[in-house]
Order: sequence, then structure tokens, then C-alpha cells
Amino acid sequence: MNQKRLETLCGLCGTSGREHAVRDYILSELNRMQLPADAVRTDRLGNILVHKKGASPAKRRVLFSAHMDEVALMVTQIHADGSLGFDMVGGVSAAAVIGRQVCVGKDRIAGVIGSKPVHLLSKDARKKPAEMSSLSCDIGSGSKEETEQYVRVGDIIYFQKNAQDLGSGSFASKAIDDRFGCEVLLELLEQDLPYDTEFSFVVQEEVGLRGAGVAAAAIDPEIAVIFEATTAADLPGSEGADRVCTLGSGAVISFIDGRTVYDKALYDLAVQVSEAQGIAWQTKTKIAGGNDAGAIQNAGSGVRVLAVSVPCRYLHAPVSVIRKADAQACIDLAKALIPALQETEL
Repeated sequence: MNQKRLETLCGLCGTSGREHAVRDYILSELNRMQLPADAVRTDRLGNILVHKKGASPAKRRVLFSAHMDEVALMVTQIHADGSLGFDMVGGVSAAAVIGRQVCVGKDRIAGVIGSKPVHLLSKDARKKPAEMSSLSCDIGSGSKEETEQYVRVGDIIYFQKNAQDLGSGSFASKAIDDRFGCEVLLELLEQDLPYDTEFSFVVQEEVGLRGAGVAAAAIDPEIAVIFEATTAADLPGSEGADRVCTLGSGAVISFIDGRTVYDKALYDLAVQVSEAQGIAWQTKTKIAGGNDAGAIQNAGSGVRVLAVSVPCRYLHAPVSVIRKADAQACIDLAKALIPALQETEL
């Protein structure tokens, strides 16, 4: 894993519909790889579509895909005292953002997410989870007029850049979902591949899988592999299937989630390849969540789909945690799947 590049990717600000900074960086990386001019294109939604020539023509059109957007918050109101009201872009828990440092708008103004002091809450309110409508963002302004000099309704509130090593083998950052998937694709694209392969870096996954279906319709693959980060709930008090997957147990190969029933033959192949090559793997033990496979599967005449994910604690929070060994397992499996998907009877 190219951790320096992953840190750069995670540090970029790009929520759903505002992915331009991420897209520009990925395009610069693709340009550095000196791919042919006609191998890279950007569609009207902002998806990046890439055709990578391999040593041999593809026997099947296979697509590897990841999404560029991250969860964030959007300014919906400027209060009289200069603070900001907001709502979520993608699935963000109100409890996860209280007290967090953020950056606001195009100028990335520093801010802090605040909540009503506990002594002002009713007894009933103290027992309930916090709601976004009860929170505000403080940028140090004293009036609505002052705030309006810097921020407008519709501006984005991003979590602060915070990539760092954690302990001896973990990595923590915002936006691991799904900048990690983007890093997997970039790792593959800078390799000499055995077969022609299609790639898509897609937009707006966090608000309804909107970019992936458009990309898949344009590429028309027979098979698609989606690279993601998925929820690891391996925390104290969590037992059995509720743990979903665990850090340190390898790449997550899903057989079902809340949106998709994955192709059984592709799932079996990924497991076989992992075991044959000594790649650590696990599966999700709870039917939950979803990813771009749900939209890609339904594109055109239908696409056979597989998902490979890095287990990730605190998904959709201001900072998430992964194990570097799990990340490398996903990359190793991605590389091994390119020939396997072309050479295996499916």
C-alpha cells in the first residue's frame, strides 16, 4: 500500500457532488502514469473511466470500481448569532460529530460542532440520541452578518484532515471510505497487467449510488469488482454476528449485504484465490450496509458483482481506523483477481 498517497487522498475534501479535488488528484496520478490519451475519460457526472491495456486482450470485460466521495455536512442555515445549522451529506451520526473540529466552505474556515449544554436539556431529551437539528457549527463569528462574509447556505462542512499511524500497524484518517478503494485502483493501474481491464472512479455513492450505474452503463462490463471500506464493529460489548467483521482478519469478501446478493461463483473464486495465495480473508457476518454493487448489478443487461473491502472501525465518522495488513490483503487479492477472472470458468 502506498500510504503516502492514501494520506493525500484521505486529506482531500470531496463529498457527494463536490468531488472535483479528488478527481483532479486522481487525474494527475493517471497523467503521471503516461496512459494513452484515449484511455482516460471523464463523463458528465464526473466519473473517471479508464481502460488499461494488458499483455493480452480480455476474454471478459471486467470492471474494477471505487467511489471518490466522502460523507460530510452541508450548511442549511445561518443563525442570528453567527453559528451554522447543517444537515448530513451521506449517513452521518449526530453523536459522532459533537465537539469535532471541522473546516467550512471554500476557504476551509475552522469551526467546531457544538451541542446544547446538558443542563439546558429536558430529562427526556437527555435520554435520546442527539439529532442534527439540535447541533450547530461555531466558526467564532458574533453575528449572522459577519458569518455571511465567509459562508453561504449550501457550503460544505468537512472533517479536519487527520491522517496518522495508530499504534504499530493501524492507520487512522477521515474519508478512508472510500479513498482506500481509490488507492487500490491506482495501485493496479500503475502495474503491468496480464489482461485488458476497465476501471471507474465514481461519484455520489454516499447519497444513493448515483455515479456507479452511469459508469457501468457506459462500460457495459460482464463482471464488476467493487473495492470499499466496510463496517467493523469488533468493539467491547459486541458479540457474534453483530461484530460484522474484525480488524486484523484480512480482506472482507461479501456474499450479501443490505443492497446486494453477490454472485456465488465470484465469491467462491475470491475465496479460492485468497486461500491458494495465502491472502488473509473474512466475510461479513451481518446483512447490513451496501455499496455501488447495488447500482452496477442492475446496469444494462445486468452485471455479475463481487465486493472486496477493508474492515474499518468508526465508518462515516470524523476519523476511521484500519489495519495496514488488511489493506495489503485487499490489494494482493485485487492483483490476483485480474488473471483469475479471465482464466477461470465461471
